[in-house]
Amino acid sequence: MKIREEVPADFAAMDRVCAAAFATVPYGSPHDSKITGLLRDAGALTLSLVVEDAGEIQGHVSFSPVIIGNRSEGWYCLGPVAVAPESHGKGIGSQLIRDGLARLKDLGALGCVLLGNPAYYARFGFEVQNGLLMDGETSPYLQALNFQGEIPEGEVTFHPAFFEG
Repeated sequence: MKIREEVPADFAAMDRVCAAAFATVPYGSPHDSKITGLLRDAGALTLSLVVEDAGEIQGHVSFSPVIIGNRSEGWYCLGPVAVAPESHGKGIGSQLIRDGLARLKDLGALGCVLLGNPAYYARFGFEVQNGLLMDGETSPYLQALNFQGEIPEGEVTFHPAFFEG
């Protein structure tokens, strides 16, 4: 397996992997497979990695800027991350996330946030932060991983691509 940055020839396969992956979870929606493309089209995709195995895309992860409170520099969102259902349980998602976080850190990022299952993302160092808000409230799924400095507090503003229908 090889982890590499996306290229245009990957886009359709990435969409298929994401649609299939999110179809297997109760919180998934058809919109999830469009987020990376919408971020890309808006020029808001900081990093997008794929896992290729035997010429086939088996997973991908995307990172995009977020605003936290009044801080608009240095913090990023992890997501979406998706692995083809037939490749679940092989550690592909973990490899993608670890590689992506290392690359993000190398780019000078201060940290990363995400919305997700704390039991899963704790293995990467993410922690629920009471100082982070969504729609004015804390969330048991809103987590942060700090690379340097302090974790800012305030409203987390994700790119509109996450909410477009």
